[in-house]
Amino acid sequence: MDVSARAVALTRARGAVAVQADLFGPLPAEGRWAHAVLLDGNIGIGGDPAALLRRCRALLRPAGTVLVELEPPGSGAWQGQVHVLTGRRPGPSFRWAWLDTGAVAGPAAAAGLAVGEVFRAGRRWFAELTRP
Repeated sequence: MDVSARAVALTRARGAVAVQADLFGPLPAEGRWAHAVLLDGNIGIGGDPAALLRRCRALLRPAGTVLVELEPPGSGAWQGQVHVLTGRRPGPSFRWAWLDTGAVAGPAAAAGLAVGEVFRAGRRWFAELTRP
């Protein structure tokens, strides 16, 4: 799922299922997803990780999980305004956030999720979140 038509087209071209939609809008099979995956900094979407995780929890079936990529230990947590540079021009500002492995427990709990396994794969860090 992505708001970008190009990202969805590229995903479909590789044979995967993809839906062009806003995460916070209506999505197919809400409440029946086995997993939600937030990679490549996507825990930052909307600038409020607890709100994002609440939305992910609403998409999950009772035994579903959220796999979230996090910043390395010691990076902390941050919320604020960012923008993407295109060449030398800044695009519009939007809210973003990041969490490290030690900062994910609070937003997860606020979303009704518990931190299960936290693990490293190469240079990337992940946590599996479940319903308590």
